[in-house]
Amino acid sequence: MKTARLYFLFCLVAVFMAAGMAACTSANVDSIQREDLFSLDIGPMEDQIALYSLEGNARLRHVEIAMRDGFFYIADNNGGKIVRYNSYGDLLFMVYNDETNPEPAGLKTKVEDGAQVTRWAFTYPLRSTGKIAVDSRKHIYVEERLPYERHNFDAENKALLDSVILHFDADGRFIEYLGQGGQGGSPFPLITGLYSSVLDEIAVICRLPSGWNVYWYSAQGEQLFFIQLENNAIPAPPDWPGFSASVDAIIAAPDVRKLYIKVDYYRDVFDESTDTRASTEPVSSLIWILDVEKGIYERSVEAPFYEYSFSENGKTVYARLLYSMLGIVRGGGILLYFPIENGYAVLRIDSDGHRQRRGFIEVNPEELRFNNFHLSPEGILSALLVSDWKIKVVWWRMDKFMRDAL
Repeated sequence: MKTARLYFLFCLVAVFMAAGMAACTSANVDSIQREDLFSLDIGPMEDQIALYSLEGNARLRHVEIAMRDGFFYIADNNGGKIVRYNSYGDLLFMVYNDETNPEPAGLKTKVEDGAQVTRWAFTYPLRSTGKIAVDSRKHIYVEERLPYERHNFDAENKALLDSVILHFDADGRFIEYLGQGGQGGSPFPLITGLYSSVLDEIAVICRLPSGWNVYWYSAQGEQLFFIQLENNAIPAPPDWPGFSASVDAIIAAPDVRKLYIKVDYYRDVFDESTDTRASTEPVSSLIWILDVEKGIYERSVEAPFYEYSFSENGKTVYARLLYSMLGIVRGGGILLYFPIENGYAVLRIDSDGHRQRRGFIEVNPEELRFNNFHLSPEGILSALLVSDWKIKVVWWRMDKFMRDAL
């Protein structure tokens, strides 16, 4: 499952930590073995990913990854295509914009229904792809940003409506698009998450100035639920007055109709000499579990801090920072992460909060030009790791790590 921010550049915090921080370690921190599966070149061809603009602009472009049953799906925004690879790096099929891509040389492009082919391609006028999700049928759902002339503006919510969800079957044939209300609906506001859930249902997480909207659809594209979370209604324990709240991520569970909402809480820090507000400091993080059908919060789980130490003026200083939520697996296991030197510290906690397990995944500094992660429902963590001219597709078999806890 992909997280709500599951594409990100390596945090500056990691650079700071590499310069002077030493992460606290203990016997219950597992180093999870990484497996490098295959690599891709950066470029515009069918077996390449166009991370950079064809006009020579060095700015990185949007690329998303999803993994289902050992197959990797990549939505290449700049390349105008969606591709599927097996774990050996064989390109199996491609959906591509024929106005911006040459006809693929190694894929059959004229496929009749029922024809037996192993590698094929279909055309679709992809313009600007984003989030991607794949259900158990291997149907593909991809965020697509509409051209300017099809944008709408929601004056009531002060939100730009500019995106839809494209639905393709397991072979890459276009079926329909989803908007607000279901098939053929009006565009969505800013999409921050796209998830496949129980019974191949699809959840779309959207950000508005006033809060968050969650649209929940059946496998047939019918809207089942609509959930609103207003900025002024972010949940908090009743005995925490005066704390400010910030939503870190909203993720749909893969096996039940539930949302996991991670909220970070902060308090003001005052300068004693002037009695003025100087800064804020984190107090705690809670992951609230929302029953989508009933529209109520079942419970919350506290996420511990990431604790570390560093040297300052000859003294050892102990500090703590907040993990971010990366994904949810079947059975309610929650995976959190924090960037550290040469990789990420990861934390697995149960949805009942009783068990937890700490680990580490390695990402070399030269691979940090771009990261994008995806957590499968079984607990396999896949990633695109980018150096200057290569894209690596790797995974960590974290399924046992996500099942077991210390």
